[in-house]
Parts: sequence; structure tokens; C-alpha cells
Amino acid sequence: MTPKQILDSFSETLMQDERILSAQERALLTILLQHAKAASNDSPETHARVNAVIASAVGEAVAQRAFAVLGGSIVDRILAPSASDGEAEDRTIYARPGPIPPGSPKPPSPGPIPPGHKPPHKPPHKPPLKDEPKGPIPPGHGLHSVETKMQEQPGGSDGTTDVGILDKPQNLPAQCVVLDEFLAPQELEDLVSYTLQHEADFRTSEVITPSADDGIVDYDHRRSRVLMNAGKHESVIFDRIKTVLPLVLTRLGMEEFPIASVESQITASNHGDYFREHPDNGQEGVAFRHLTFVYFFHREPRQFEGGELRIHDARLQGEHYVSTGNYQAIVPQQNQIVFFPCSLLHEITPVKCPSLAFANSRFTLNGWLRR
Repeated sequence: MTPKQILDSFSETLMQDERILSAQERALLTILLQHAKAASNDSPETHARVNAVIASAVGEAVAQRAFAVLGGSIVDRILAPSASDGEAEDRTIYARPGPIPPGSPKPPSPGPIPPGHKPPHKPPHKPPLKDEPKGPIPPGHGLHSVETKMQEQPGGSDGTTDVGILDKPQNLPAQCVVLDEFLAPQELEDLVSYTLQHEADFRTSEVITPSADDGIVDYDHRRSRVLMNAGKHESVIFDRIKTVLPLVLTRLGMEEFPIASVESQITASNHGDYFREHPDNGQEGVAFRHLTFVYFFHREPRQFEGGELRIHDARLQGEHYVSTGNYQAIVPQQNQIVFFPCSLLHEITPVKCPSLAFANSRFTLNGWLRR
């Protein structure tokens, strides 16, 4: 091997060791570099200088940690050669009795499935239930992931299966990955402007049900407005998603999968709007959805409250999943994105927007990666 190949191999090894560079730090570093590139497109020299500064800082931190890890590893091998790695830390979710209504959101005309791709069997319909949860659990601020310890179940690593009811896992634990400062400032500003300029194009949100071929309006289950065409912003956010997808899938315990198509829409939630508990792939027409993303944004200063995204623990009851009463709540933050498996039960709590002005709504660019 050449010296460069040896160095590249060593760097790759260091990158895989979270004691030296954590997954959150890698994601943050990726975003910093992307923002630096976006801010200096017209000045390659400035871009190179910024990269050099970041590289120097990262190199110093990695070197210090590598020396410490290497020394500790040698000592561990000498003193306890047969010691096993510790168990992963458990993360606790707060409990609250809760509901589970129907219907997945109506799909916004996704792209075609590539030739030669064989989709999985479609999971069975999951029905509506009743009631409504109370009491949010605001998450911490910053780049982070919120997870529960995965329970070993037959079937897919994300808790889903593509076989019969008898092979379904008994539990679907609530889990998600949350990343802050996801888009560059100019990208966020452009998205806000695009959304406000297309107010007249927003339509009443619909849900799909087993008894209807098309989506229906159901104010008992969902109330909001959607714009099915996100314009160039779909490709902007998808390009960014692709850079962090390996990290996200690792954190969720999901295997990599071929992306057949992407669905996206911009959702506006104003005073009194909500979305009851539901999975995103619970109906035949959306059964190929695999990973959900929800990107939060709004006009500054923020003029609404509520609208928390709550992701529920679920257990199998008969042929369908119901909430166990545990959930993880994410309070919307500007320029924040959340990822979670489409099969998980989740809801949006009612929004309070006293002005009733469209421009003051809670906005999301949300969508799904299909396999």
C-alpha cells in the first residue's frame, strides 16, 4: 500500500470509532462543511480557507482522542483480555395513556418505481382508534438523536415485516433521529418565501381509507392545508437527506434500502389544526413508504404554539397496532428535521395561532422515502 492509502485506511478506521468522532459530530461536521460551501460558492479561496480551519480543528480533536483511546485499549487488553463491550445505554420514554385514529396522509403523486425493482409485500391496513394524548415532553436543543433500545423481533430491523399477521413483531418501539440547523440559511429563507408566495395553491388535507379509492377530507382525523408541489425545494432537501441517510439508518437500526421514489409536500397548520395518531404506510396505496422525514420551518418571529410531533410506542392487538401509552414528543424548532420509520404511530397535537394569519402557520416540508 502507498502511504496515502495507509493514511486513508487509518482515517476510515478512526471515523468508524464513536469514541473518537461520534455520529452526531460527523453529522454536524457534514452540515458545517455544506454550509461553508454554500456561503462561499463565488470564492473558492474563501471556501478552501474555511475548510482548512475546520480540518485543523477536527484533526487536533481526533488526534487527542485517538491517543487516549489507543492507550486505554492497550491497558484493557493487558488487564482484561476477555472483557466484553458494555451494553448500549437504555433511553427512557415518558408514559401517557393515549389514542390511535385512522388514515395515512394522501400521497402527492410519487415518482415511478425503477425497472427491475421488486417491492415488498404490502402490509395490512391499520384501523382508526379514538382519544387524544396530553402533556408534551420537550426535547433538548442541538444536534441529537432520540432513540429507544430496539427489541429483537422477527422481520425487518425497523419493526416491520412483509409477511402475514402471525409474523408481525409484538412491539414497535418509538424512535427517531432529530437533526438541527439542517438547511443553509439562504435555503431556509428561500423555502419560507416560496411557501408564502404559494398560499393560494394550498388545499385542504386529505387522508386515505380502505373504503375510498381517493383521499377524503376527515376533520375528525386531520385538519391542515397542503401544497403538493414543493418545487426545487424537494431536490434541495433530498440532496441534504442523502448526505445524512447512512447515519440516520444506523441510529434507527434500519438496513440500507434502494430508494424507489420520494414523496414530499409542504403542510401548513394554523389555529386548531392537528393530525390524530396514524402510521404513514397503513393503507394499500402507501404501503411502499419506508422512512418518514418532517422538516420544520416558520416565519420569524414565531407566532404559534403547540403542534408537537408525538411518536408512540405500539403493541400488536389483534391484527392492528395500538399505543402502549408511551410516546416521544418533539417540539418544532426552526430548521430542524426528524426521521422515523413510516410504520410507527405518530400524531400532531393541536396548533395555537391566535392571529389566524397563514404566514404565521406552523410549516413543514414533510415526506417519505419509498422502497
